[in-house]
Amino acid sequence: MKNIINTISAILIVLGIIIMAGSANDCDGKCMETANTIGEMLTIAGIGLSMMLFGAMVLISNRGEA
Repeated sequence: MKNIINTISAILIVLGIIIMAGSANDCDGKCMETANTIGEMLTIAGIGLSMMLFGAMVLISNRGEA
């Protein structure tokens, strides 16, 4: 069970980093009409950050169990 929880936590961390990296929906200025606004970008980056932090907290708390 511990390995399953650790795997899910690691997936949350990786997905959180990917979500934060892609939060701006950037296209080098060629398609600005489909780009995210600042508010949307901050919301998506916040969701990614919370996913990453939650996964890290679960991994850290699960480390001490026998």
